Amino acid sequence: ADDEKNILELCRLYLVKEGFTVETAIDGQEVLDKVRRSRPDLVVLDIMMPRIDGLEVCRRLRKDTSIPIIMLTARGDDVDKVVGLELGADDYVTKPFNPRELVARVKAVLRRATSRVEVDATVDVGDVSIDPGRREVTISGKPVQMRAKEFDLLLALAQENGRVLSREQLLSRVWGYEYFGDSRTVDVHVTWVRDKLEGSCAQVQTVRGVGYKLVAMDTPNQPGQRGT
Repeated sequence: ADDEKNILELCRLYLVKEGFTVETAIDGQEVLDKVRRSRPDLVVLDIMMPRIDGLEVCRRLRKDTSIPIIMLTARGDDVDKVVGLELGADDYVTKPFNPRELVARVKAVLRRATSRVEVDATVDVGDVSIDPGRREVTISGKPVQMRAKEFDLLLALAQENGRVLSREQLLSRVWGYEYFGDSRTVDVHVTWVRDKLEGSCAQVQTVRGVGYKLVAMDTPNQPGQRGT
């Protein structure tokens, strides 16, 4: 989805060449209409579009669906990237971009989305329980609302049973790519996961110079407490 027809055609050509079936849209309302009608496997979404902008489209899609979303933006401001991720985008590409990189990101995001195992056993860390099949998290039996990538990040750490994962490993496991990731994406999501775990007996700890690990604590986390 992009209001620049030359970009639409360029992306369509490269994606079709790789075997994808592609539909295009030139404004946000058309995106929402086509998603409801055709239920695509993934949406590539420009931020600056007429009628409804890409960020609002992303927000609306995330209310009803878990379709993977890659944001396209001409803005280099990190704020736009963080807002897009916070709204539920799975990745972002900044214009101008190499269409081959876009294809690689599409494949990586789809690979991650289709490789999730829905029947894994529930993982418990302290009083936090993570159900991969239902994609639910509870603290002492009470449900906790998490965005898709927050859940995936927490699950990846929990499945390591206290072992450390580097930012690069987390990018690969959670976002599904190794070469195009930005480690700041991991740091931002770790902060959000820590916020969700406040008051629990599980804590995401930073291992300086290495990465992160999830550990069970004897006492609950206090508001503002950060693992180091």
